[in-house]
Amino acid sequence: MPTVKVRNLKNEEVGDLELSDAVFGAELNESLIHAAVKAYLAGARQGTVGTKTRGDVSGSGKKLWKQKGTGRARIASIRSPLWKGGGNVHGPQARDWSQPLPKKMRRGALRSALSERLREGNLVVVEALGVQPKTKDFVAALAALGLEGKTLVVDSIDNDNLVLAARNVKAAKVVGPYGVNIYDVLYHEKLVMTRSAAEALQAQLGPDRKAAEASGEAEENTQEEEAA
Repeated sequence: MPTVKVRNLKNEEVGDLELSDAVFGAELNESLIHAAVKAYLAGARQGTVGTKTRGDVSGSGKKLWKQKGTGRARIASIRSPLWKGGGNVHGPQARDWSQPLPKKMRRGALRSALSERLREGNLVVVEALGVQPKTKDFVAALAALGLEGKTLVVDSIDNDNLVLAARNVKAAKVVGPYGVNIYDVLYHEKLVMTRSAAEALQAQLGPDRKAAEASGEAEENTQEEEAA
């Protein structure tokens, strides 16, 4: 089992955490990660573009002049693509760009990416992220941990102070353990998570993920009830 040092916000070691081999000890699978990233980016495309064909534009369908005898080019309708204001030929149409990917492949790609971040030494586990809702405190905490550049922060979404402190930092993004995706893990060079978030993440991606999913759904339902 891989073991990481748990630190506080002053970058002092306060304990150890054993991580699951199934989640943080997976081999690097570049082809699987590539497929997962392609599916994620494809799913982010809206696909709401649409041009009007000759059947969609406004205008009369009456034949403008007779077919023969006028010396002019024959024309069937003012809505023809050859005329100004006419329909568009072979233009883009609304479509679904998503590329369905099996859950096992998505989870496998995420496990591979997390394991690679750990092997690179770019995964930091902290005891807690109890910062004040101020940007300078959050930036100072990242600097104390030696985190520079693009950083993904994983903690409970109920940590309102952390969300408020990090929302103006362009190089950082805060997500919950159930909101970690393959694109964010690859886009951000550094990954920092709390002890509880690491445990929740490996429970979600590990063999006992069904129990974790049930607890996650229960947490979401509780939040919806409180909001209502």
